[in-house]
Amino acid sequence: MTVPPRTEENAYDRRSLHERIAADLRDEIMTGDLAPGASLPSTVRLKERFGASNATVQKALQLLKSERLVVGRAGASVTVREHRQLTVRPASSMSPAATGDDPYPWLAETAKRGGEARSTLIAVTETAPPADVAAALRLPAGGTAFLRHQVLTLDGEPVELVHAYYPPHIARGTALAEQRRIKGGTPTLLTALGHPPRLSVDHVSARIPTQEQYEALQLPGDLPVLRTLRVVYGADEQPVEVTVLAKAGHLYEVRYEFTPE
Repeated sequence: MTVPPRTEENAYDRRSLHERIAADLRDEIMTGDLAPGASLPSTVRLKERFGASNATVQKALQLLKSERLVVGRAGASVTVREHRQLTVRPASSMSPAATGDDPYPWLAETAKRGGEARSTLIAVTETAPPADVAAALRLPAGGTAFLRHQVLTLDGEPVELVHAYYPPHIARGTALAEQRRIKGGTPTLLTALGHPPRLSVDHVSARIPTQEQYEALQLPGDLPVLRTLRVVYGADEQPVEVTVLAKAGHLYEVRYEFTPE
């Protein structure tokens, strides 16, 4: 069977040309081929490389600017932002803070990279969780959990939407059920309550953002989010916390570390 040559008419990739150009440049930024602080190729070079008009190239660059991956203005060079992509290390979020006055591990870990990280508590409620959360918490039919709803920001920009759920028998009557921040973070409190985190299991998927995620994370377009369903187990192998985390897929990578058994 002879495969016909790829043309604009029979191309499998049905995205607009400026979206395809942005996708290729985005990948080069993510992999480091275009390093932080580096200038993107000139408009002339990009026109030649992609067989595109000046207007199409400018539309592609505008997409990358709206995604906070590059900075620049018309008539000047466009450069890759220093904070092009952040690496998330899930294991670092499990450990309790050394003291109750120490910052939450996520904030401390981010501060090491020089960013100003903040956690904003939006709401604390008792509610019926989503089906996958209820199953992970092993709740009975119609059961409820305590929800702590937060947004994490870095240098003033929203980077992660957090919905953390706790079984009622653990949360009720504790700071987990109160509308206030918890010193040292929830791993520290869970440990103090006799439920120290022993095992964390992450289920990571790429999804089209919900309306809430789109607005809370101030997403620039139809890019996917990284959704993590994190189940934390205590010493008795019972779930003590289930968290749904959503972060912009084009700004983050997730790093897992393993050792041979």
